[in-house]
Amino acid sequence: MSVETGQRTTCRVCDARALIPAIDLGSQPWCNHFLRPDEIGREPFYPLRVVYCERCRTAQLDYTIPKEVMFGDHTYLTGVTRTLSEHFRRVAEEVDTRFFQDAPAKSVLDIGSNDGTQLQCFQALGYNVLGIESAKTPARIAAEKGVETVQAFFNRDVVRRIGRRFHVVTAAGVFFHLEELHSATDGIREALRDDGVFAIQFLYMKSIVEEGSFDQIYHEHLVYYTLESLEGLLSRHGLALFDAYVAPIHGGSVIAFATHQGRRQPTPRLQELRRKECEGRANALETYQGFAQRIGRMKEGDLVILRRTKEAGRRIYGLGAPAKGNTRLNHFAIGPDVISCLVERNPLRKGLYSPGTHIPIALEEDLKQPPDVYYVLAWNFREEILARHREDVARGVEFCFPTRLRQG
Repeated sequence: MSVETGQRTTCRVCDARALIPAIDLGSQPWCNHFLRPDEIGREPFYPLRVVYCERCRTAQLDYTIPKEVMFGDHTYLTGVTRTLSEHFRRVAEEVDTRFFQDAPAKSVLDIGSNDGTQLQCFQALGYNVLGIESAKTPARIAAEKGVETVQAFFNRDVVRRIGRRFHVVTAAGVFFHLEELHSATDGIREALRDDGVFAIQFLYMKSIVEEGSFDQIYHEHLVYYTLESLEGLLSRHGLALFDAYVAPIHGGSVIAFATHQGRRQPTPRLQELRRKECEGRANALETYQGFAQRIGRMKEGDLVILRRTKEAGRRIYGLGAPAKGNTRLNHFAIGPDVISCLVERNPLRKGLYSPGTHIPIALEEDLKQPPDVYYVLAWNFREEILARHREDVARGVEFCFPTRLRQG
């Protein structure tokens, strides 16, 4: 087994061997491989464990499913959700207004560009765009939209083949996916113009812990960044953060801006975030160990609610079939005996089944009548969901959002 896949004994960021177990969610299938009927019961399971590096204090998985398995193709599409599309539009406008509004021939490279939703926002602002996307179905969909897309796994070699430098490099929700983390970060540095900006969007481990959103832990998310751990990685590759803030998307994500070392001074906003991170002990092993104990209490709370609901003769559907939902369903051992089906909007998941728990997926548009209770797995889009289902709410359908015990 290669160093890049399977069990790891060294830190993904600093290469130290000082890895300490922190959170164990058991053996689980790859959460984004929704099953055809003939695949049910044949899916492999892998360890899902978070370990903590004593040297650089980075939280990370200690097992890697090969990138070719996870990202060669999948059914996730960025553009399905209005909330996320609007978020991407705001980020593109912010980047343009702050840095390159009047620049001639401005350009952007998007890593893990999926169906091109983020790049379409930059196109609307006059940018020349290029996406790098490993999954063939989203890459094809992006190309059909007129978004130039290279189907490849992003790394330094890909950048050198492209042979161009960009005003903006973006990585929205993918910088913690990268198996070839150091080659990719070198590639980002080489792809950036001297005055370029690297816009990074990542799930913030401080928010995950504080909000109790443990289901954000799954095999695609190899590294769980705080500002401290991200800055440690960037500094190894000649890059540096100069600004960052926390946005509400996905339950708490950081929008961060980096460039070549020495090019820009850190903003007061970034310095304040660093202070809060230190004050909240976001990088302490004890914080992660306490989080692991809270996950056990969340499991107990949700199972009590679901069992009582089922015993009362009420029909329960899962709302959404996100990857994080499969972490929760598998760790809680919730199957079709409790949740009759998962209701999705993504047409690529029609007729499939959840990995591990084997709950059938139905499209929202095909439902003849709603359930008595929705167990909302796509909880990060709460406002959009409740607005879209206002008629169901008026009819008395209950929307049960999973237990998320907050820190403190």
